[in-house]
Amino acid sequence: MKKVIRFLSILSSALLLSACGSENKPAMETEKTVSETPSFMDIVKDRYSCRRFDSTQVKKEHLDVILEAGRLAPTAKNLQEQHVYVCQSKESLAKIDSLTPCRYGAPTCLIVTWDATNVFTYPGDKYNSGVEDATIVATHMMLAAKSVGVESCWLNFFNPDEVRESFNMSKNEVVLMILPIGYAGENAAPNQNHFNRKPLTETVTYF
Repeated sequence: MKKVIRFLSILSSALLLSACGSENKPAMETEKTVSETPSFMDIVKDRYSCRRFDSTQVKKEHLDVILEAGRLAPTAKNLQEQHVYVCQSKESLAKIDSLTPCRYGAPTCLIVTWDATNVFTYPGDKYNSGVEDATIVATHMMLAAKSVGVESCWLNFFNPDEVRESFNMSKNEVVLMILPIGYAGENAAPNQNHFNRKPLTETVTYF
């Protein structure tokens, strides 16, 4: 969010100086600033499942960007059936550690749930929007985290019912995933399997 505000501020200044007949130097600096901002594809390519976090707590301004990205995620019929629990206290993190070994030292964990009573049921009555909507929310937050230099790891190695009970969530809530987030620890790196991607010829079909 700060990067966007900064970019707009710099852009406005550059346009004003240009209109006043100033030299081209400010415009060149603006172009450099914009070019240094990671593109969406850069974020997608650079994101990886971090399994070694630094103990430094996530800055509030970074967490705000991450949570806002989740809030802006699209949902079926705009039902917004998701709920995000932010775990930062010693007590809440200890609960997560008792439920899964995969926090990897992250100082913050986001638990993403969805309300089973507030979903859109698709034609055929076999599926509803709960899982996909909550997944979009979680994905938005995961990519937003990377955009501000915060690493993450999509975590599903737990019993969702135990998580719901441990955190006294409503019976209507379904736990989708836990997203440990934080800054990369020393020697943190993608698992080698991270780079194994099938070619588009195997995963895309044109009609």
